[in-house]
Amino acid sequence: MNQRDTPLLVDDAIVDRIAARLLQQAPGLDTHGELIPDWAPTLPFERPPVLAAVLIGLVMRPEGHTILYTERSRELRAHSGQVAFPGGKIDPSDIDAADAALREAGEEVGLRRHEARVLGYLPTYYTGTNYLITPVVAEIIPTHPFVPNPSEVYSLFEVPLARVLDLGSYGQYRIKRNGEEHRTWQIDHDGHVIWGITANLTRRFRDIALGEGGQ
Repeated sequence: MNQRDTPLLVDDAIVDRIAARLLQQAPGLDTHGELIPDWAPTLPFERPPVLAAVLIGLVMRPEGHTILYTERSRELRAHSGQVAFPGGKIDPSDIDAADAALREAGEEVGLRRHEARVLGYLPTYYTGTNYLITPVVAEIIPTHPFVPNPSEVYSLFEVPLARVLDLGSYGQYRIKRNGEEHRTWQIDHDGHVIWGITANLTRRFRDIALGEGGQ
């Protein structure tokens, strides 16, 4: 697919087609089986994975759907300044992963629950930092501007869905950990560099949305 083909994919029915390719129930969170992280830490983990959820929000705009991203506060201890989807740990009080993702989005960018319609889920993603993430995909029809919570979010931005679906948008990001080179997907958009877990989840979403990836 090239950029000239992309607008043909992004029409009024694209969200319904994406929803049909998603998992309609949240994937199981069995942490007793073998989990393979996106990169292998030097020492094995001594505790169960931390359960987390992120929201891949398809925002309805007059010019077409976009995907919402945040830039994490530079004051945070972990992953400060990095681009991320709204999300975080699943709390015991959360009903499920979708409940957690929507709660976190409310806390981080002021999303109101009635603005979001959950479409489905991606397979879980296990990180080299011992987080087991459930990606929740939802269509968002905003009734007011998103407002970043300064204690968690430095800024927020949206990437056109057409750009996310375009194979040509993806490059490779290289990083060294413990002397070994690791690669992730990378998307450059309007001065923002999306890489690591967020870029990998974006690419997985893209592949499943277009029927090019398995579940």
